[in-house]
Amino acid sequence: MHGHPYYPPGVKIPGRYSPNVLAVPVLLGAFGIILIAIVAVVQLLAKQVNPAIGRPEQLTLAWFTLCAFLHCFFEAGYFILNHESIAASQHLFAQLWKEYALSDSRYMTSDPFMLCIEALTVFIWGPLSILTAILIIRDKASNTTGLRHILQSIVSVGHLYGVALYYGTCYFEERYNGVSYNRPEFLYYWAYYVGLNSPWAVVPAVLLYRSSRAVSRAFQPSQSNATDFKKQR
Repeated sequence: MHGHPYYPPGVKIPGRYSPNVLAVPVLLGAFGIILIAIVAVVQLLAKQVNPAIGRPEQLTLAWFTLCAFLHCFFEAGYFILNHESIAASQHLFAQLWKEYALSDSRYMTSDPFMLCIEALTVFIWGPLSILTAILIIRDKASNTTGLRHILQSIVSVGHLYGVALYYGTCYFEERYNGVSYNRPEFLYYWAYYVGLNSPWAVVPAVLLYRSSRAVSRAFQPSQSNATDFKKQR
């Protein structure tokens, strides 16, 4: 008896495993309230700083606010600092990690890949998400459009690369080594593993496309001016 519910059966996790004391709806509800509150506060502040901010930019701001919080305080921040003690902890974030790890046990085993990619997240993508959110708020009012779209593109590429590695390592581990980190139940595989991570494949792709178009439009006037200059010669 391995004493925990994680896959593959018998996988070793650091320390002693203690089942969660909070029910899943309570856990997810509490976390949802935290996320909604943080996004709402940032939206209110954005309206105070830049009353002209439009609906599309508000949605983009909400995305980068969400990313900044998850990267700096939940995903990388809490996980990196507490990965060896999560299994026994009853902290809200620890219980959330224990629940999510049913879809990917690498978050319970101090897996080197997860530690590396989450360390990059907390030191690079988290701070850049904060900076991008600030530039979105200040956009137009302080002529920061160009820098904002450059950073937005960099973070979006980072997210796409990260999610590709995340899914890719799981796939090849199962394909070639026969090791699955995912419990097969619908909730854990489709809702958690696929559903909760898929936004980091879809939203960054949309934002990268939008930023590419914005940068392209910014260069169009100078290109047309150069063409006119050549014709005049």
